[in-house]
Amino acid sequence: MSFGVPLLLVSLAFVPALLAVYVWQLRRRRRQVVRFSNVGVLRAAGAGTGSWRRHVPIALVLGALALLGLASARPTVRAQVPTSSSTIILALDVSGSMCATDVAPNRLSAAQAAVRTFVQGQDDETKVGLVVFSGFAQLAVAPTADRDELLAALDAVSTGRGTTIGAAILRSIDAIAELDPNVAPADAVDEPTVDGPGASDPSPTPTPSPSGGGATGGPDGPGGARADVAPEIVVLLTDGANTRGVTPGEAAEQAAARGVRVYPIGFGTTNPTQLACTRDQYGGFVPRGRDLGGFGGFGGAGGGSSGGRNFLVVDEVALKQVAQTTGGEYFAATDADGLSRVLADLPKHVTVSEQDVDLSAAAGVLAAAALLAGTVVSLRRATG
Repeated sequence: MSFGVPLLLVSLAFVPALLAVYVWQLRRRRRQVVRFSNVGVLRAAGAGTGSWRRHVPIALVLGALALLGLASARPTVRAQVPTSSSTIILALDVSGSMCATDVAPNRLSAAQAAVRTFVQGQDDETKVGLVVFSGFAQLAVAPTADRDELLAALDAVSTGRGTTIGAAILRSIDAIAELDPNVAPADAVDEPTVDGPGASDPSPTPTPSPSGGGATGGPDGPGGARADVAPEIVVLLTDGANTRGVTPGEAAEQAAARGVRVYPIGFGTTNPTQLACTRDQYGGFVPRGRDLGGFGGFGGAGGGSSGGRNFLVVDEVALKQVAQTTGGEYFAATDADGLSRVLADLPKHVTVSEQDVDLSAAAGVLAAAALLAGTVVSLRRATG
């Protein structure tokens, strides 16, 4: 427990002082009673003096004063409390690897179906936004409660080359900043224009910078205290690894500095099969076999890798680091049912966060109740 104004705790000294005065008065009264020579009067005056009930009113008053002194010092405790997730940004990977058929009928179709169910299951007060990313990230739908607009955009997504997980996180931060004045937009980051792992760290395993801001260590990490937790969250669904642009680790540091939690979901198996998307999912055309070499940042229909990294397989190390840095949680889903379960389970995880809880009001209410109870007991004794 900590106190906003610890100096006011001095007021608690009045409680034992008043208690000492009360005890002194009791002893003084007993000495005066002994002076009576009439035994009947002595018994009448001393009747009930041994009963503890007569001390209840003063005990309640002293307890109320102690609570008022405690409340004036503004006590706070660090506790797990419900947090309203009024806005959810869904960042959906639409790179070419989402055409892999290890999840029937393909990863993208399975993801669209699971996200559709998730969106339809949200209450009317929750706003949902959609960010899609492949070679670049864009806000497809700003956070809205209009489910029809969101689902229409979800059905219309098409795949592209490359995977920019870091850029998707930054774009999600910007979408939240448009709604929440307490969340600053993401800092500008220079991004290369060439697809493929050579454009950035080929193994996106972010490590917090020791000289970075106060968010590099996550909620309780060594990087220092980060911003208060924002009620808005980012749910990032991807099936691969970052192939260009800002790394997920760098983007996660910016999210953590703003109190934005990111919940990454790694989707797909470790043994991806051939690629097969519909014409609409390919953006109105079906690429030829030789075009797939650069489609989505991987090297072929059955796998593809560069520098030891298979870009058809989730980079769990990077995604877990993103979750740890931002205070979110990483989930893995290898099939459509698993993805649906993860999405259905999300509210249980994102509605609880560690925050400072002010106990001043609670202490004040208890003090008022104690004073009222003391008054009632005292009046009943007086009229009884």
